[in-house]
Amino acid sequence: MSTTAVNTPTREYRGRFAPSPSGPLHFGSLIAAVGSFLDAKANQGKWLVRIEDIDTTRVVSGASDDILHTLEAYGLHWDESVIYQTQRHEQYQAIVNELISQNLVYACHCTRKEIKAIGGIYQGHCRDKSHGLSDSALRLTQQFATSHYHDLIQGEVRIDSQLAKEDYLIKRSDGLFAYQLVVVVDDIAQGITHVVRGADLLEPTARQLSLFKQLNKPAPDYAHLPLAVAKPGFKLSKQNYAPAIAKSDPKPALFDAFRFLGLKPENTLLSLNIEQMLAWAVETYRLEHIPKVQEIQVSENPNSPFCDFVTIEK
Repeated sequence: MSTTAVNTPTREYRGRFAPSPSGPLHFGSLIAAVGSFLDAKANQGKWLVRIEDIDTTRVVSGASDDILHTLEAYGLHWDESVIYQTQRHEQYQAIVNELISQNLVYACHCTRKEIKAIGGIYQGHCRDKSHGLSDSALRLTQQFATSHYHDLIQGEVRIDSQLAKEDYLIKRSDGLFAYQLVVVVDDIAQGITHVVRGADLLEPTARQLSLFKQLNKPAPDYAHLPLAVAKPGFKLSKQNYAPAIAKSDPKPALFDAFRFLGLKPENTLLSLNIEQMLAWAVETYRLEHIPKVQEIQVSENPNSPFCDFVTIEK
């Protein structure tokens, strides 16, 4: 998927799909699942599934199992055991302790409201206040600010320089580990080489790249898919009550996912079974055919079982 320099050993491709169990899979999350699966299989790689349940305040009972059953119904079978973040607290705390021992972590008592009032970017107010680390939010002193990087779909990505320099949270005041920390620790532990996911994560990727550098570990290659949106700036999501995709009749949604990803399937593909449809998609898939946009509007077609797509240029 990426050009490899002469004499540079290549890493075995290891990709992943990492849903949060805050509800059932919808079409937007299906795009991320199918896109990451096809990219892995087209590159003769492994495709892993990780349940990102670290934020227990958002977890919906039964959603994890429902997500896994939905993936199976769509023929998206993972290659190794599923990892749950809530079972990895010791590993996350070990990394936090390592960063503390390097004098890179400090306690912060600023609230979201206070930070929002000064423009939304934290300015290091608590860095020199020596608050106790217990019962406090913990921030990482930014050592490797990343303001731009190359994305395999979106091209050159640039991030606000002030945001790139921000000391970001690695543990919340309620004791929950922050997403920015756990996603990097998990990707390192699972040996992830390629991350294919939605373009809503373009900005957080810069922070994750900085943390890979801080931990002196190789970062994956990133490819951010267009977001499926109901209207510009309004992505399909569980929070926005996007409807769950059907487990009983997966072919239409899978067919639409192929269309969304630029595969241009013919209607005759629907006469095949799910495994045959996916085999065709793996053979046909090309990363360069994915639309190089951040959003594609999805709407139901009243005259067809399939969706209408409108590319949104930014």
